[in-house]
Parts: sequence; structure tokens; C-alpha cells
Amino acid sequence: MRPQPHPLSPQDSLVAVMIAVSAADLHFDTAELVAIQALVNHLPIFAEYDADRIKTVAQTVFDLFEEDDGLDALFGLIRDSLPEKLHETAYALACDVAAADGKLAQPELRLLEEIRFELRIDRLHAAAIERGARARHMNL
Repeated sequence: MRPQPHPLSPQDSLVAVMIAVSAADLHFDTAELVAIQALVNHLPIFAEYDADRIKTVAQTVFDLFEEDDGLDALFGLIRDSLPEKLHETAYALACDVAAADGKLAQPELRLLEEIRFELRIDRLHAAAIERGARARHMNL
């Protein structure tokens, strides 16, 4: 009997993290959705990724958010499918999406904190990633 393939690819997991941050405040800002699409379209990690999967991954995230322990389940899926070397990448993408609309709501900040914890991002590394996101999304 062959093992079942994991439902999320590493790229799907990166997209799931971005979608989760965008959905954290229950307000889907256009700037955040555009940022997700732009990141998927331009980053090398997504070179072979089928962007049509974004909708499927988003639905998975939304379905999990409706369950009692859905966030824990989402993090379980992400940890199972995302190589450790991409944990900081996931956090960087999450920070870019959170910063894309120019404001960070409490639910987004809490989710970023949870992502740091779940993916075991060192606090100093997280601060550098956060500062880079803030710098990239600065307005005049």
C-alpha cells in the first residue's frame, strides 16, 4: 500500500501562511491579496507552482478557521509539509502580507506571534524579518 501524498506541498504551505495572515482580522484587504499574488508570481520558490492552487489552499485555510482547533490543525499541516529551511521564508512572507495594507490589526499581530512560535523562529531573526517587511512597505 502506497502512502498518501501530503495534501499540501511546501509552496502550498507558504501560500497557506500568507492566506491565514490575510484572513486573521476577518477583513480581506485588496492590498494583501495583491501582495500574495505578486509574491507567488515573482519569487523563485514559486517558479514551478501552479498559481491556480491558491484558491484551493485558501479554501482549506477558511475551512480550518471554522473548526474549533482549526489553527492548530493548519499549523500541523504546515509543519508536516514545510522543510525547516523554509520556516523563516514562511515568516517573511507572512510579514510582507501583514504589512501590505499599511496597518497591523491585533489579530494579525497575534497570528504572527503564533507563527513565530510554531515555526520556532528565533526572536532576533524575527525582528530582522519584521524590520525588512516594514521597510519594504513604507509610505511617504
